[in-house]
Amino acid sequence: MNILFTKMLDEKEVSDVLGTDISPSFLEVIKINFRKFSPFNLENKSLIFTSVNGVEAFFENGFLPHENFTDRNYNKIYCVGRKTKLQLRKHGFGVFKMKKNAQELAEFIIENCPEESFVHFCGDLALDILQKNLPLQNIGYKKVVVYETELLYPKSENKHDAVAFFSPSGVRSFIKENSLDFKYIFSIGETTTAEIVKHTDQKIFTGKQNDLLGLLKLVKQEITKNSTLKPE
Repeated sequence: MNILFTKMLDEKEVSDVLGTDISPSFLEVIKINFRKFSPFNLENKSLIFTSVNGVEAFFENGFLPHENFTDRNYNKIYCVGRKTKLQLRKHGFGVFKMKKNAQELAEFIIENCPEESFVHFCGDLALDILQKNLPLQNIGYKKVVVYETELLYPKSENKHDAVAFFSPSGVRSFIKENSLDFKYIFSIGETTTAEIVKHTDQKIFTGKQNDLLGLLKLVKQEITKNSTLKPE
């Protein structure tokens, strides 16, 4: 059994979960291009990151959060996803609140942080959930696009039993030159699944945690369960 991941991943990390009975291949379907601009004053602002790329572009442009908790001007940091949280930690910054998707984060902010003013560092194709919901509640919100997503439209030359998607833009890039004629279609989360269903009536297996580990465990579980292989 083999599966095509529409993203370049650490092969060992993937194989450690999938084992030897499921063979992974990788195809890059999008390219991330960081924008360049001068950092501005973040005083009194709470920061939102919804992707690892947003974190990297933020620091690449010379921004630094003010994280002295004894100072009333410090920047509280909110993020979406475990990977984003870990990326912030790599740069030495903690996260005040992490949620698994933008909708859950918007709901948390509206309920618990209505007096704060937010700056959201994201990509050009970021969902507009925060942008729509926070201003409706009179919560200060500014969107800063720090990277752009380029669709590569690659063609997969080999036949695979399964495919896994990581973003709506990745789905749009893949579908232009390839069909979705797979035995299994996997999605990292609900927003990606919402894009996949526009292009197929096949069953889609959707991760619940919106992260890579959860997706890999889902792949292992479903392929093993529905094949002649015995669970390890």
